[in-house]
Amino acid sequence: MIEKFVKGILFVSTFLSVIVVFIIFFFLFVLGIPIFKKGDFFAFLLSAWNPKMDLYGIAPMLIGTVIISILALIFSLPISIGTAGFFVLIKNRLLTNFLKNLIRFSLAIPPVIYGFIGIVVLIPLLRDFFQIGSGFSILTASLLLSMLIAPTMILIFIDSFKAVPQSYVLAMDSMGANRIQKFLYVILPNSKNGIFKGLTLGLSRAIGDTLIALMVAGNSPQFPTKITDSVRTLTSHIALVKASDIDSLEFRSIYLAGIILYTITLINVSIIYHLTRERGLS
Repeated sequence: MIEKFVKGILFVSTFLSVIVVFIIFFFLFVLGIPIFKKGDFFAFLLSAWNPKMDLYGIAPMLIGTVIISILALIFSLPISIGTAGFFVLIKNRLLTNFLKNLIRFSLAIPPVIYGFIGIVVLIPLLRDFFQIGSGFSILTASLLLSMLIAPTMILIFIDSFKAVPQSYVLAMDSMGANRIQKFLYVILPNSKNGIFKGLTLGLSRAIGDTLIALMVAGNSPQFPTKITDSVRTLTSHIALVKASDIDSLEFRSIYLAGIILYTITLINVSIIYHLTRERGLS
């Protein structure tokens, strides 16, 4: 009886969650209809942002979002794989449990803390010591985002590495392989799905972050030409647009940004779901 009740609660919760997601997407789409009616969708998607010239394209924000997110993945990937590999190769359970709990704790750190550290430490360092522009840039935002998404990726990589069949590792032991060889030739090749899953989740969190990009990326709605340029991301654009006329294209552009973010999230979730069904947690 209790089991049926719990299953019913879970089913209702899942059903309501799906309904809410679709309602939000429908809400964004309906409020963004004027963009589709008053101009070419691709014109808004691919053109520049300059309200003084009646240009309300979100291409600069889309490009800024993609560049910052990809750079964050590039910066965090070697650290995440190396850290996860350490947990698998080192057999000191007390040390690994302590470090793993520390990583889990870091997941609860609010993004605003990373942004504050960026303003107080990283931006002056890049600006004064390395002479990199104002410091408010793609580089700064991507470095901080890499710190934000690394714990998530590390925990997923650890589970993926541990899911590799122990028989594979024992076979390498019988051949006299050392720890590094086992990691490079057995664990990594058999954890491709898990690594890709971690990258996908890391990318989703990087794209969806608002505060770090808002605080340290510079919020310049221009096309970037180098990683030291200031940019505005899609999430920052939604937070920053303040139009007195809620029916204006300037205000409606935030709904287009929301639709794009929703679509990216849907694609990422679909990829993760496919990988989970195909290979479990490997």
